This record gives sequence, structure tokens and C-alpha cells, in this order.
Amino acid sequence: MKRILPALALLLPGMAIAQSKPNIIFILSDDHAYQAISAYGNRLVQTPNIDRIAHGGALLTNNLVANSICGPSRATLLTGKYSHKNGYTLNEKTFDVHQETFPVLLQQNGYQTAWIGKLHLGSLPIGFNYFNILPGQGHYYNPDFINNNNDTIRYKGYVTNLISDFFFNWLQGRDTSKPFFAVIGEKATHREWLPEIQDLGAYDDINFPLPTTFFDTYDTREAAKDQDMTIDKTMRLAEDLKVHQPFGLQNYEQDKPRLQQWLQKNYPGRHFSETELKEFYIRQGEYRRLDEAQQQAFNHYYRDKITKDFEEKKLSGKELVKWKFQRYLKDYYATAKSLDRNIGKILDYLDSTGLSKNTIVIYASDQGFYLGEHGWFDKRFIYNESLKTAFAIRYPGVIKPGTKLDALVSNTDWAPTILDIAGAKIPSEIQGRSFLPLLKHQPVKDWRKAAYYHYYEYPEPHHVSPHFGLRTKDYMLARFYKGVNSWELFDLKKDPNQLKNVYNNPSYAAIKQQLLQQLKALILEYDDQEALEIYNHRL
Repeated sequence: MKRILPALALLLPGMAIAQSKPNIIFILSDDHAYQAISAYGNRLVQTPNIDRIAHGGALLTNNLVANSICGPSRATLLTGKYSHKNGYTLNEKTFDVHQETFPVLLQQNGYQTAWIGKLHLGSLPIGFNYFNILPGQGHYYNPDFINNNNDTIRYKGYVTNLISDFFFNWLQGRDTSKPFFAVIGEKATHREWLPEIQDLGAYDDINFPLPTTFFDTYDTREAAKDQDMTIDKTMRLAEDLKVHQPFGLQNYEQDKPRLQQWLQKNYPGRHFSETELKEFYIRQGEYRRLDEAQQQAFNHYYRDKITKDFEEKKLSGKELVKWKFQRYLKDYYATAKSLDRNIGKILDYLDSTGLSKNTIVIYASDQGFYLGEHGWFDKRFIYNESLKTAFAIRYPGVIKPGTKLDALVSNTDWAPTILDIAGAKIPSEIQGRSFLPLLKHQPVKDWRKAAYYHYYEYPEPHHVSPHFGLRTKDYMLARFYKGVNSWELFDLKKDPNQLKNVYNNPSYAAIKQQLLQQLKALILEYDDQEALEIYNHRL
């Protein structure tokens, strides 16, 4: 297992900026809810370094995703296209890297490019001078990384710190005569929410208030009732909340016979050494990667404190669900603490070297996430908490500090905006638009009035019915299909929590027809043939 030196300490301040085009750093987190960020109004948990980006530039208040799920969101970032056009509609598939992606265009315009951390597209990226990516979802502790040579190497440490160190190492060795573009792909805050050791228990003194919709009964919303993503029934005590969860190799000996049987069945005639057996065992679980010191720290917190508290309380019913909610948020926010701290390291480095004067910094999450709203965790639905995602951008000398952008922005717009910033031509095949003029407070008369959405993954892992729809500032319209076949319409001014489906309410007949026409126009504009066929089929 390799150790790497924190390159931040090795880098020399005052490195000259030799190019005029701006550098661009895109920090892309995973499942980090906008409502978890203090710049978006969270008053119980502070994210001072994400806030630095927002306060120093612009905060987008209506940044919406096209498909609220990890891999497809990254595919949309790379291509500027909706999932049905870039071919990556579901997780755990193989992204076609040979289609046109904006990093290739940046390279053609003189940029050095890098992707470090989580990619989650089932293929090695094209268009990057350097990459060091996590296989699949990656792991929080002692993770593996795949480099440009397709070598998989395990590194000792915490994934958020390692990603930052790899970024600083790459930055030190870059060609300073050229501008750079880098994606810092964070693992945090993806399930199962493993905080850095120094952050264990960081929020144990806070009693987080239940969302007003926590005990939602899903009346008038068939698809919401049919899901499998509740804190009550879906969230696991051991694997998610670490109650009675073994760490490291502490259960290895008792699990070893079952592992040997599995290996004999799948690899007949092959002999496995003790070292190979342990490696197979470690690969099968997030928590098994912990070394002895990490295991000791996790046992001290989760076994001696959290599991003990759980056993002593002997909770059931609603009181148990409330306890699970508290444990979920405490681990979730503690995991985000290291994320924000590392963003601070990046910003401090840019300041100390003078690079901040000519470097754009973007912070975004791949999609929104539920923090107990509707009783849920995870994402997927077109509803606000999963549809809307965080986005902050700092562009010194161009974007006025403290800017708030309320226009409807889609993550299909991210790629063309970056190309616009870099002075590169935006291909006609890209379905999004640059919102750089909006950031400059320039009038754009024909900016979108509605954002399009299409989610596909079903039935596993969370039994959310596929659906497509649109969101305007005042309304949301969606058509669910496969698992549940239904229409939903919400008046966001009167019902911001999206609790009352008014699709069949006669008083909304006129607005419903208007929205249905808008939806069909978007389906045709974006050439979503599957959605068009379903749209044309009357329920």
C-alpha cells in the first residue's frame, strides 16, 4: 500500500502565471445536498469553504439536473447532452468515451486536462492528460486508484485527502505555460457515509429537527408511495448506521470458511494463499479496508458509543425511525466536514501561489439528495430535493462577488459554459447552453422557461418508477411509467413541498394543458423518442 506526500507542502508560492486563458477547477462532489450547505441557508452546519466560492462569485439557486443519479450526471457533464443522447441512462454501465466530450475540445484549445477521484462511468476517460480515478464508487479508507497506465494501486489514507494530494501533485508538475482544467471528483458524501477519523462525532451535540414532511403518507402520489428509499425501512442499521458493524478484519476468521467455499465454486482447482484470501475478503466490503488504527477508532466510536446507545434505548416504531434519522445526519454531515476542509486547502493554495487571480473555481454536486424530506434518503425523483443541486462559481474580475442566479439552469449547460469560458467553440450537438452571459448580468431574452428531466433506473436499487417531466419556476409536471403509470402536477407556489398532486384538479385544467404542450415541445426539441411514445399513449 502506497503512501503519498502531501504535495501542498512541497509547492512553491509565487509560481508565475504564464498564460492568459483562465484555469478552471471543477470540484464535483457526490450526493451533497444543497440544503446541507450554509450558503444555501443551513444554519446548523457550516460549510465555510464552499461558502467562500459562493460569496466570491455566484450561487445558482435553480440549478437542476437532467437525471438524478451518479453516473448519468457525470456523463451529462462530459457531453452537455441528456442521457438518451449520450447513451448513459443507468449506473453501472459502460460510457462511450469515443463520443465528443468537452475536455477533448479544451485540449484542442491549448488546455492541460485532468480528472482526479470519482468518475463512475465504467470506462477509462479520454480527453485527459492525466487521470487518477476511483474504480466504480470507490472507497473512503485505503482506496484503490486507476492511473493513466491502467494500473490499480491502493493508497493508505482517507479518500478526500488523497484526492487533494493527487491534485496538488499533478498541479506541481504541470506545464505552467498552458492553462489547465481539472475535475476534482469527490467520493463524499456518498452512502455509506464514513467520516474521516478526526470528524467522528463532530455533530453529536446537535439534535437535528425532523423535516416537516418526514412522516409523509404519500397521498395522491403513487410513485412516491411505491419507492424503497425510506430511512424507516430501507436504511440499514449495520451497513449504513454502523450498529454492530464489524470493522477491518475482526470477523475474518469466522467468515473465512464461507469465503473459501465461494472461491472453490467460482475458481475450481485454484489454490489461494492466505494473503490472497484476505485480499478477496477486503474487496468485498467498505469497512474491511480499515487498518488496525482505523479499526480501533471506529470501534471506539461506533461500538463503544453508538451501538451501546442503541442497545440501551431499546427503541421501536417512530422513536427508532427518529433515532436512525439523527444517526444518518450526524454521519452525513461529519463526512461532508472533510470535503469542505479540503476545498479550503485548495482555495488557500490558489491564494498563496497567486493562481487565484486567474483561476475559476466551481463547486457542484452531481445531484441533490434527501436529508429526511418525505422520510427519504437517496435521490432519483423529479421532486425538489433531488432535482436541484448545488452550484457555486468564482471567476475573479468577471463574476461580481455575491451574485445570485435564479434562472433555470440545467447540468446540460455546464459543458457549454466551460467551453464558453475557455473561448472554445460550442458544438451544435450539445443540448445545453452557456449561462456565462447570465453570470455577467447580461440580458438573455430567450433563456429557458422550463427544464427537462428523464430518470430511468428501475426496479433496483430503490424501486423508483422511471419518469420524465419538466420544471418551471412555478410548476412541476411528471409522467411516471413502468412500475407506476401516472401523471403528477404540483403548484410550487402553494405547495413547495410537493405533497398535493393537482393533475386531476379541474381548477388547474388550463395550466395543465399549457404544461403538457411545453413538455411535448421539450421532448421534440431534445429528440427523446422513448418519452414521446409514452407521452402519446393515453392513460
